Amino acid sequence: MAVLTVTAWEAHARALFPGVLACAVVAAAATFLSQHYGAPVMLFALMLGMAMNFLSGEGPCRPGIEFTARQLLRWGVALLGLRITADQVAGLGWHPVLVVAVSLVLTIGVSMLVARLMGFNILFGLLSGGATAICGASAALALSAALPPHPLKERATLFTVVGVSALSTLTMVLYPMLARALGLDAPNTGAFLGATIHDVAQVVGAGYGVSQEVGDTATLVKLLRVATLLPVILFAVAFTRATGRAGDGPRPPLLPWFAVGFAALVALNSTGWLPRALTQAGTSLSGWLLLAAMAAIGMKTQLRELATVGLKPVVLMVGETVFLAALALALLRWS
Repeated sequence: MAVLTVTAWEAHARALFPGVLACAVVAAAATFLSQHYGAPVMLFALMLGMAMNFLSGEGPCRPGIEFTARQLLRWGVALLGLRITADQVAGLGWHPVLVVAVSLVLTIGVSMLVARLMGFNILFGLLSGGATAICGASAALALSAALPPHPLKERATLFTVVGVSALSTLTMVLYPMLARALGLDAPNTGAFLGATIHDVAQVVGAGYGVSQEVGDTATLVKLLRVATLLPVILFAVAFTRATGRAGDGPRPPLLPWFAVGFAALVALNSTGWLPRALTQAGTSLSGWLLLAAMAAIGMKTQLRELATVGLKPVVLMVGETVFLAALALALLRWS
């Protein structure tokens, strides 16, 4: 029995290997291009994956691509928990926590409402609003993994990643100038950048481009937003179950295993027991897994499908970004 099990596992691994290797190669190429040209690495992984979408057809790479887009994605999300500790959140004080909490709830709520009014599936508003309010492409992938299957889900995820990556790069350039024009001091500038720019890398770039103090504050506030990923995933699952949007298949668990893993790693990392080298390795592995998953999603998507989305989704995502910035500024000035 044990021999048969090992043999079956080896056969399964051989079937997955070509596709997983293809996704890893694309992730490495995207990293190289991002380091040399400065564009978001997720965007490079997506575009390179789309250029190689012929690999996802019938052939040796297909099983590994499917595995990367689903299972490795979930492992990448779980390992995001190694970025955060409870002490980091507590050290920020109540004001940034209030700003992040109110911004998160209102941005996602308004996004879902506006998406419905614009004729979209309300879950697209949850997906795009969550990506905007939490941590960009990583949140989009995590929420997509938690949402039920849908014929348009992968295209919606693809568009959200493209949109949020482009807007994150734009805001990285514009928001420090906006903060300076508004006369924000260093703590409020850091809080504003951390509470509004979508992706972690762009927050770090914008914050430390202003000063060390602004960069430290912006990074901590951003990690606080990353910590809200768990409750939003739980909300997404509960919402789809309560509204009957979970599809005709088996109902997804109220608490997905990767969400439990995320929470467990946050708690474990908060104890201080984990060596710094281990947490850094886990964070790096998370980034690579999410990159590979993004490449796999690109491989599974036809470029012509993205061209059919029209102008309305662009308007929705730009509106979400502007709404989040305006709300954060108002909360920082008057709370």
